[in-house]
Amino acid sequence: MPVLAIVEAAGWPIWFLIIASIISLGLIAERLISLRSSRVAPPTLLDEVVKELKQRGVNDAMLAKLAQHSPLGSIFAAGLKNIKSSPEIMKESVEEAGRAAAHELERFLTTLGTIASISPLLGLFGTVVGMIEIFGSQTATGNSPAILAHGISVALYNTAFGLIVAIPSMISYRHFRAKADSLTIEMEQQAIKLVEIVHGQRKG
Repeated sequence: MPVLAIVEAAGWPIWFLIIASIISLGLIAERLISLRSSRVAPPTLLDEVVKELKQRGVNDAMLAKLAQHSPLGSIFAAGLKNIKSSPEIMKESVEEAGRAAAHELERFLTTLGTIASISPLLGLFGTVVGMIEIFGSQTATGNSPAILAHGISVALYNTAFGLIVAIPSMISYRHFRAKADSLTIEMEQQAIKLVEIVHGQRKG
């Protein structure tokens, strides 16, 4: 059955779900790209920073480059700005930058979770509209087969499409939430390692 025919059979309520599905697909694609480990917390970055520290020390060019490199790089830069301070102050600056980076990792996830939650409700709304059409087909002389069939189509297609949008959106939302939490922990561990190396509490 052609897509346009399905949309026509589903009636005007389906457009809310089509819009929700387009937004959901866009957010899923964006988060797939943005939450790659190599982009957020490159595994070799700590070694590279420690090596450069030993060779050249901290300078403005290095800090600027780190801040633009990745979320983990921005955390390292925040800590290295306070390299002459105590380990406690350096850790505080790292934690502040870490909170900002964690917030950035969770960007758009609330919207994706909302779409996952409301899609079944939008489907239910379409179902109600279809039921209204079915009851509206009742006349004194009997049922109108065309209106009755259209009402059933609206009810069923909207219910099905609501679930089709909600299920992958919810799976993606939970996956990206867990991924963001995992990357946040990884960045925290890497940042603490850097602080300890800088202050001689750990060997680089």
